[in-house]
Amino acid sequence: MQVKFFYLPGCPYCRLAEQLLQQLQAEHPEYAKADIRRVQSETEAAHGYDFYYSPAFFAGEEKIYEAQPGDDERVMLPKLLEVLQKSLL
Repeated sequence: MQVKFFYLPGCPYCRLAEQLLQQLQAEHPEYAKADIRRVQSETEAAHGYDFYYSPAFFAGEEKIYEAQPGDDERVMLPKLLEVLQKSLL
């Protein structure tokens, strides 16, 4: 299942999410097949999705994770693991 990764260029939380996704994929080769489509949050493609903060991840219409101010690696890592698992369904 394709997961949409809504991000803002220059966003530190988005950058951290990207680094953690790469780390998880390096540690778990099965996640290399994850279908994650990166979409800038302030584009037409983001309209219709219910989120305020970036990064935000959706599988279809289901929001899997929306970062909150202050989220760090400890908070993001299990959420991004769920994102990768959903993308393989």
